[in-house]
Amino acid sequence: MKYYLIAGERSGDFHAANLMRNLHQQDPQAEFRGWGGDMMKAEGGTLVHHYQEMAIMGFWEAATSILKFRGYLKECQRDLLAYQPDVLILVDYAGFNLRVAKFAKAHGIKVFYYISPKIWAWNQSRVHAVKKLVDKMFVILPFEREFYQRFGYDVDYIGNPTADAVAEHQKTTDFHQRHNLDPARKIIAVLPGSRKQEIEEMLYEMVAILPPFLDYQFIVAGVDNLDRNYYAHFERNNVRILFNETYDLLAHATAALVTSGTATLETALFGVPQVVCYRTSAVSYAIGKAVIKVPYISLVNLIAGREVVKELIQGEFNSRNLVQELKKVTADQEFITQQKAGYTEIREKLGRQNAAEKAAKLMVGYLKG
Repeated sequence: MKYYLIAGERSGDFHAANLMRNLHQQDPQAEFRGWGGDMMKAEGGTLVHHYQEMAIMGFWEAATSILKFRGYLKECQRDLLAYQPDVLILVDYAGFNLRVAKFAKAHGIKVFYYISPKIWAWNQSRVHAVKKLVDKMFVILPFEREFYQRFGYDVDYIGNPTADAVAEHQKTTDFHQRHNLDPARKIIAVLPGSRKQEIEEMLYEMVAILPPFLDYQFIVAGVDNLDRNYYAHFERNNVRILFNETYDLLAHATAALVTSGTATLETALFGVPQVVCYRTSAVSYAIGKAVIKVPYISLVNLIAGREVVKELIQGEFNSRNLVQELKKVTADQEFITQQKAGYTEIREKLGRQNAAEKAAKLMVGYLKG
């Protein structure tokens, strides 16, 4: 069968690639085409565009890039019709993907959604459109199934692919030696995100708090979808950049500063005490605050249903608060114990179900049925 996949960011590329690998096991004749990244390409997918070209952060930034997005949308629609896949598989990235879903549905192309768009966080009324446009929805967070059920939409909960990936990670024993790190000094992991725009908003502040933490090594998780030279001006004494080793970094970290996103859940699943950080433009923040319908922004707190990790958002994301909260997750044992207890609750809620394999089996079954 022919599969057309669309992932608009690095985490989507990762999850789509895992899904493609499992789809190929279920369907050895599978052909893949779509929009994504290097990991999807490595699984045999033909890329139309790389997600780097579409990486926009924030409501205002997206609005001001509308002409660019409209051009991509038209191109995607033409390519979809030319390819005529058996199914269109969308991975998160709601702003673009729901528009493609509408077009595909109008032209008789079956639509699956792998990793639900976060409509439960804002504009919940869109669930009615999703029900009409998406033939099968595969969700990865327990509360998402409950959310959709409130609207009479039966979805498949497949477990959480991030939990699977963390559980499968094998911690290396030569991490310090390979990177010439001091084994006597503990590591603070800095996860600033994967898009240039969010890194510029976050990383300067994250590495500006060194003086109170000179006994630690700050290791920044870099990503290779950005030019490595871009990170050079962040590196200094006591700050190192490591590329594409986020899981090994977290496996060896004592604490972490994390930009809100999938990385907050990854950090929790590794059991690393963390401070969640987020800042965007003033206009985007004002719009977001008006429309977002959930009490937290981090997946950790959303899954737990309470505050497990501290979220420093917009004006609260400053050096003084960073120092104060980082001291808690490095030195306050009672605070650390409470946070880790919350992590245990989250692991139990997510379970372990081999999400990509389960999704692939269900998808192929639905297509053949």
